[in-house]
Amino acid sequence: MTQDSAQLTRIFLVGPPGAGKTTIGRRLARLRALEFVDSDHEIEACCGVDIPYIFEIEGEAGFRRREAKMIDRLTQRDDIVLATGGGSVLMDDNRACLASRGYVIYLHATLEQQLQRTRNSQGRPLLNAGNRKQTLTTLFQTRDPLYREIADLIVETRGRAAKAVAQDIHRHLNTSQTAL
Repeated sequence: MTQDSAQLTRIFLVGPPGAGKTTIGRRLARLRALEFVDSDHEIEACCGVDIPYIFEIEGEAGFRRREAKMIDRLTQRDDIVLATGGGSVLMDDNRACLASRGYVIYLHATLEQQLQRTRNSQGRPLLNAGNRKQTLTTLFQTRDPLYREIADLIVETRGRAAKAVAQDIHRHLNTSQTAL
């Protein structure tokens, strides 16, 4: 298996909270007959507690250390569609693992879309304190360049159903694969 064909069986989704990484990732995994994994869910399963609790006890730095170990482990698995946490790109090592070990897709979402999709979510510690709109704006300004830095493909999700986005990505990947 060449590096390029291996990357098409290791698909990593990055993007802000509310971009649809989990929903689109599940659909894409089914279309490509790959396993779907959400890094945040894996961290929770490994720790036996939810992410807000990890933040409460260990702070963001403690969570990011756990996340880095999980990203390192998950990006080495074959036949996977991996939905990463929105902040996973903050650490250099995570970006290196994602960029070098698979095909990175940045699911771009507008601020309005992020606000709409996260409005009822309590499991996002960074969004639960203070002004959600301001927090999302600040996070976007910091993270957007990092998502773009490692992205092999940038996909606009605004106004599009998850099914359509997943199908478009699937078609794109099939086209890329035939060009190898």
